[in-house]
Order: sequence, then C-alpha cells, then structure tokens
Amino acid sequence: LDTPTEGSAIVLGKSIGELSHRQAAQLRNQSLGFIFQTYNLLPVYTVFENVEFPLLLLKIPAAERRKAVLNALDSVGLMDKVQSRPAQLSGGESQRVAIARAMVKSPGIVLADEPTANLDAKNSHHILQTMVKLNHAFKTTFIFASHDEKVIGYLSRKITLNDGKAVSDEFIEHPVHMENLASTTRGGAT
Repeated sequence: LDTPTEGSAIVLGKSIGELSHRQAAQLRNQSLGFIFQTYNLLPVYTVFENVEFPLLLLKIPAAERRKAVLNALDSVGLMDKVQSRPAQLSGGESQRVAIARAMVKSPGIVLADEPTANLDAKNSHHILQTMVKLNHAFKTTFIFASHDEKVIGYLSRKITLNDGKAVSDEFIEHPVHMENLASTTRGGAT
C-alpha cells in the first residue's frame, strides 16, 4: 500500500499514512484481495494451488486451507477444474480462478484492475455477476478500476477519476444486474 502524498487514505478503519511498513503489509495480506487484468496465475501450479497460495503466506493450517480453497472454487463454479493448470483454462475460467484467489481469505475489500478487459461479452457478464453474488453473500466491497462501460450496470456506486482526482461520485439506485440476480443465484455456475 502506498502512503498518500497528500491528505489521508482510510482503509478498513486504518489510516494508511500512519501504518508502519509491517502493519501495511499485514493489512494488505490479511484484509485485501487483488484481481489483476492479466490474472497472474502461477503456470506450474494447479487451480487449487493458485487459490491456496495466499493462505500459505498467512501460514493457515492445511485442513483450514483446503476447506477455504474448495469453498472459494465452489463459489465461482470451478470445482471441476481443481487439478487443472492455467494453460488448460479459458479466459473466463482463469479470471474466476483469480476471483477465487482474491476471495479465499475473506477480505473486506477486493481491488479489481480491469477485470473484464481480456474477456468477451459473455464471460464479462458472468464474471461481473459472480462478483455481485460474492458481494451480496460475503459483504465484500469490490473496487473496480475499469474503462469498460458495461461494468457500470453492475455497480451500486460509481466514482469517476480524472487526472488522479475524484470528479464525480454517484450512487446507482437500481443497478441493472439486480433484476437478474435472483435467477443467477438459483441457476448454478457462472
């Protein structure tokens, strides 16, 4: 986490500028999840091992890790890919592995950098619906950095930045995705 050059940044009730390097690392490792535009999956690891990796860093016991990984993979509909390697996955499947990896430690916030940039329209829709379901199920806040206008239909709040400054802050009263959320939660994997 970078220290602000001006003002302050409060993340999960903690002022970033006042944290020591160790405290900032602890906050990042325990309370934040990250979804990268390019997935950043480790090619020699299986899907299970990729999702498990953050828990290894936290020294979580093996039985607890296994349960958390399987729950995370189940939440994104990838139980049938547990032993697959990244090269065997589609773009949508790879992004769902990245989402599971971000969610496995039950973070308060997930930062998603262009999560739909490398996906076709169908997979983008599925990924965004998965994130909405996880937001509702686990009360995790997803923060998107995106230029994809389709993402807006899934948001409940939109803050627009221009040259590093917030130029607008809108609450979206009835996001488009809410109409379809009930049917997708009953419908199985996305």
